[in-house]
Amino acid sequence: MRYHILFLLLLCAAMPAAGQSLAELERQLDSLLNQPAKSEVVIGLGFGNNPAYGGKATDPFRPVTTKPFLSPNVSYNHKSGLYASVYGYYLLNATRKPWFETDLSAGYDYTKNRDFLTGVSYTHYFYADSSDIPATPIVNEAFAYFFYRKWWLEPGLSLDFGWGKTKEKTDAGAERTITGSDFNMIFDVRHSFIFMDLLKNDDALLIMPVTSLTLGTANYYSNLKSTKYVSRSTMIQQRKKKRGNNGGGGGTQEEEIISVSDNTGFQPRAIDLGLRMSYIIGKVAISPSYTVFKLLQGGDTGITGYFTASVSVTL
Repeated sequence: MRYHILFLLLLCAAMPAAGQSLAELERQLDSLLNQPAKSEVVIGLGFGNNPAYGGKATDPFRPVTTKPFLSPNVSYNHKSGLYASVYGYYLLNATRKPWFETDLSAGYDYTKNRDFLTGVSYTHYFYADSSDIPATPIVNEAFAYFFYRKWWLEPGLSLDFGWGKTKEKTDAGAERTITGSDFNMIFDVRHSFIFMDLLKNDDALLIMPVTSLTLGTANYYSNLKSTKYVSRSTMIQQRKKKRGNNGGGGGTQEEEIISVSDNTGFQPRAIDLGLRMSYIIGKVAISPSYTVFKLLQGGDTGITGYFTASVSVTL
């Protein structure tokens, strides 16, 4: 029986963080059933209203936004465990620039041991200027995970570090530079239910309930040069005014430099409960997922749910 790999954004990671994607889960399915490793190209199309749109960990300073999107993707998975993927994100009913994000990822998954699973990855995010999606300076993400699978309930630990910098122009013509970094620890508990040969002798169904707790830090710094500015942050505000002669008719030119900082210590950030499924028949995989989560920081701390689904074909 042949099983195939699916690449699908969940996220998140980031958001809310569940540690692993269904792609990794299906590689684990191959490992559990001792399937021979092979190199493959996978083409997929995802759909959902995931508020993450990228990233494996929660960003409490980014407002929760649930809007439907499509995500075409292609990946190459080498039999050694190395892989690379490209994801595009198209926002439905967008007011501007529906292609709002592109992700480039590379990583390695080790699934040859029946007692544990581990892997690392790096992702770079390219964001378009979109008024539909909240902005974030996080454009780089390093991720590592470990799962122990000898017990019926499989515990896991994931480490996620995101960082980046962005510049933008305000309506008044001022320039704002925003830098940010996030570090997260994600604790997972899950169990895999595997059903084989349900409708045909080459199909399988993977059902995996998982609960996750994300703890971490967040550090954001904004530096704005303008004559007038109102910050969304009330944590730290430092204002410095520089005055000088403009050399023109004795007038005075005033510039205001405002630095804003949003920082949190290492503390709980989110908790979520998800149900992931993947039905594989021949070279086709269909994978729906639903997650209920609650942010523990920021302004949006209510309980929210989101749905994602994808179809992929292995070449």
